[in-house]
Amino acid sequence: MPVSFSQLDNSYDVVVIGSGLGGLTTANRLAYCGHKVLILEHHHRLGGLSTWFKRRGHIFDISLHGFPYGMVKTCKKYWNKEIMQSIVQLPHIVFDNPQFSLRTTFDKIDFTKLLKTHFRISGEVIDKFFATVAKMNFYDDQTMTTRELFERFFPGRSDVHRLLMEPITYANGSTLDDPAITYGIVFSNFMNKGVFTFEGGTDKLIGMMTDELEKNGVTICARAKVDKVITEQGRVRGVSVHGKTITAKAVVSNSGITNTIQNLTDRDLYSDEFYEKAEKIRVNTSSCQVYLGIRQGEKIDDVGDLLFTSKSPEFDSEELLDMKTKSKTFSIYYPKTRPGSDQYTVVASMNSRYDDWAHLDEETYQMEKQSLIARSITDLEKYLPGVSTKIDWSEAATPRTFNSYTLHTRGTSFGTKFEGLDISRSISKEVAGLFHVGSVGIIMSGWLGAINYGVIVANDVDVFLKS
Repeated sequence: MPVSFSQLDNSYDVVVIGSGLGGLTTANRLAYCGHKVLILEHHHRLGGLSTWFKRRGHIFDISLHGFPYGMVKTCKKYWNKEIMQSIVQLPHIVFDNPQFSLRTTFDKIDFTKLLKTHFRISGEVIDKFFATVAKMNFYDDQTMTTRELFERFFPGRSDVHRLLMEPITYANGSTLDDPAITYGIVFSNFMNKGVFTFEGGTDKLIGMMTDELEKNGVTICARAKVDKVITEQGRVRGVSVHGKTITAKAVVSNSGITNTIQNLTDRDLYSDEFYEKAEKIRVNTSSCQVYLGIRQGEKIDDVGDLLFTSKSPEFDSEELLDMKTKSKTFSIYYPKTRPGSDQYTVVASMNSRYDDWAHLDEETYQMEKQSLIARSITDLEKYLPGVSTKIDWSEAATPRTFNSYTLHTRGTSFGTKFEGLDISRSISKEVAGLFHVGSVGIIMSGWLGAINYGVIVANDVDVFLKS
């Protein structure tokens, strides 16, 4: 369990600011390598956006509960076998919109069959498309957009574009006009074997990760907001938190790259060239979520695990961001999702702009949240008739909510656009001992991306500490 602030030592090898999955993984790997590590988390719960909350007997997971099969290998290698064994497939992914309605296991075999039989695409084109996206990597040409990629293989087929793009947009906020590699790499990961989740919920996952961290000797302190990264002659010396200085040889910020540069450190640490590039980083979009708890003793039918629903005529990135969007994803949590529980919950997720919510007065803000809840319940009724009579708890989160709980710039749910990756990777060259881990460049977003990036950064820090 996290220790109280008064119990902290005055010095550590590494201080990790923030406890998202990237920060937790970096801390775990460094402790495993023998370094003395401290995690400081400003919130009372660990996990960043991979967390949960409780209301009237319900446990609600934050964010969509889906990630690629790659999590199995990653968790086994960099966490432990027990965490890996709790990863299970979500077999029923539903699409329902004016262009098509279908159910899929969301893997390459089933997608190929659907593209052939439902969308009448030739096998040769399908094979070439999959081969093209499978070969995409970080060093590819970034000028081709996802829109251009789709038009190359499926010209004029907005229905196919929607099938291929909609889940990835909900997963990481990407649009048709983002670089094609940011789509291709994520899509290829999901197309491996389908969509998976953590059986038992995020609370179980973070609990198991906490146990592993403590077993490896990591000190964890919650409700400890870092005010500043302390430097001396261009090198990290520690952090300032609650008026106390904690010294460290290295600091890893899991607080968002823009927040790290603009708020946790001083401008004069950086070269003009680096800072000018950092100022051009575009923060990705945020999200809204509606949490619905089903009354104890009530049941709902199995209508699918993830439902990508929309009333919009075609896929439209701008429409998905509208405050009153007609598009949303329902994550349905059955008792099988949390073994030992007979509770059902539903989470509706929508992509959103921070600016649409940030400046509303309190009365309007609360009214819009209630409207968001009402629209979500109405849309859910199509798939679960009568569900509104079974709901005993409803609550909404907006970009303002995520900004408050995570401190992410503009409440971003997906980190930064692609240019954030280079800044994140090179910040240690500007300030010796300062590293960043988090959602950058879209590719590094999501549970799998965050954990893998945590491993990469841990290796960098380990080399630095041993040099």
